[in-house]
Amino acid sequence: MTRFRIDLGYRGTDFHGWAKQPGLRTVQGKLEDGLARVTGTEVPTVVAGRTDAGVHARRQVVHVDLGEEAIGKLVGRTNRTPETALLSRLRGVLTVDGSDDLVVHAVTEAPEDFDARFSALWRSYRYRLADHRSFLDPLLTEVTPRHKGELDAEAMAEAAAEARGLHDFLPFCKPREGATTIRTLHDLDVARDDDAVITIDLRADAFCHHMVRALVGGLIRVGSGAWPVTRPAEMLAEADAGITAETPMFVTPAHGLVLTGVGYPPPEDYAARAAQTMARRDLD
Repeated sequence: MTRFRIDLGYRGTDFHGWAKQPGLRTVQGKLEDGLARVTGTEVPTVVAGRTDAGVHARRQVVHVDLGEEAIGKLVGRTNRTPETALLSRLRGVLTVDGSDDLVVHAVTEAPEDFDARFSALWRSYRYRLADHRSFLDPLLTEVTPRHKGELDAEAMAEAAAEARGLHDFLPFCKPREGATTIRTLHDLDVARDDDAVITIDLRADAFCHHMVRALVGGLIRVGSGAWPVTRPAEMLAEADAGITAETPMFVTPAHGLVLTGVGYPPPEDYAARAAQTMARRDLD
């Protein structure tokens, strides 16, 4: 088997998220259908980070394993490399139905110990949000939720700075059975762009379910004056101490969220990073 890394992006508007679901159009379903058509066999995919329905990705990463027979069908009688053939043929089959919301950026052969999910060092996201101060670009309304009224972006930025670091993010996660909610949030920054649209940039080793949109929801509570600036950090401190107070999550609309990138270590560190990621984390 030969392992390939596929870099891609998608507009999540018309997808029911990444993961395959019976009877629903999903990114994984469409990609695996395309892979089956060009290789003549079912090809499972491993993704860097699953995204929810309506969430977009500029730079997502997937790995697949292909056997000699699949590679032979892919290349055919041409003199193209498997990477070039897979890139060209995937781009063709993914648009044959007239859709343009799943784009393959690049295909490269990868070492066998590269794992798109477990070898990743970090994932980064951006959330766009318009309020009454913002210029509403009609070309971007599909990816920019609106907030009624004006938000205090400076207060949101102050609250964001206090939420960075290694924490139990249970107050901002929908926990999965058997999974930890401990994460390292490397970056959480709030600013207004040239159109006064609020952009919230996040980067972490990994994100648990709803974590990004719930963190953004908490910052909106701060910006609207419903929460003091200190509240998000206080909630994380309580969770770190094992206090599980019931606080409702405010999960923002999916269409404002974009996966902007995934970072990996040098190839010689792929296996070690994967082993570290798969080890259950705690606050120590």
